[in-house]
Amino acid sequence: MIARVALILAGLVLGAELGISPAYAERLIVSVSNHRVTVTPNYSGEELVLFGSVEKDAQTPAGRNSYDLVVTVSGPRADMVTRRKERKFGIWINTDSRQFLQVPTYLALFSNRPFDAIASPEVQRRQQLGLNNVLLTQRVGPDYADVVPNDPFRSAFVRLRTQLGLYREAQSAVTFLTPTLFRTGIPLPGEVPIGTYDVEIKLFADGALVTRTETAFEIVKVGFEQFVANAARNNGFAYGLVTAFMALMTGWMASIVFRKD
Repeated sequence: MIARVALILAGLVLGAELGISPAYAERLIVSVSNHRVTVTPNYSGEELVLFGSVEKDAQTPAGRNSYDLVVTVSGPRADMVTRRKERKFGIWINTDSRQFLQVPTYLALFSNRPFDAIASPEVQRRQQLGLNNVLLTQRVGPDYADVVPNDPFRSAFVRLRTQLGLYREAQSAVTFLTPTLFRTGIPLPGEVPIGTYDVEIKLFADGALVTRTETAFEIVKVGFEQFVANAARNNGFAYGLVTAFMALMTGWMASIVFRKD
């Protein structure tokens, strides 16, 4: 009995030691050019720069000098709906819809070369490399699931977000300045949502994930727009009354200016 307990304890200690041992031979050091983007009334978009380096240690395999990098930027999550329209009786009407649950309002994936050259299809699916492999959960009847990339609702959702510049994929956007130094740009359109943006950086070598790291930046409103947003969020009833009063005053003034005597 004592021997069995001792064996179990030895196994637990060995497991703990293995659990805290370094998992990777490399680590990523990254930073963003601006961690706080301010949106003003004349904001029309901006591009941030992500830069970093691959730090090696004694456990790095000898001769490993070639890496691949995939950067995923995801904005605040929200529920969104995609609707299908059909022409009936001479007019376009909504005939079906699909709700996407807590999906990124902004999503961008950048790499130094095509995803097919970086990893196998199985690794691409597991690591969500590319828009076709990112999980976009939908409400399908009573169930919740992601579907195949060519699902018409999923394809339409990604296409519409891409047209707005809010979803994008660029497979040659990451540049290695040296074998271990890299940079990439993060374009932010004028319609970019407000909130916190997560940036995940994955390092690959020989088709396998080596290590990963994360950083983040924030997009906030300032000035009068921020005042209006705070008023609408914190004092909804008063904000509604003021908005209705301003609409009435605008209509009254327009009736005076354009009145025909």
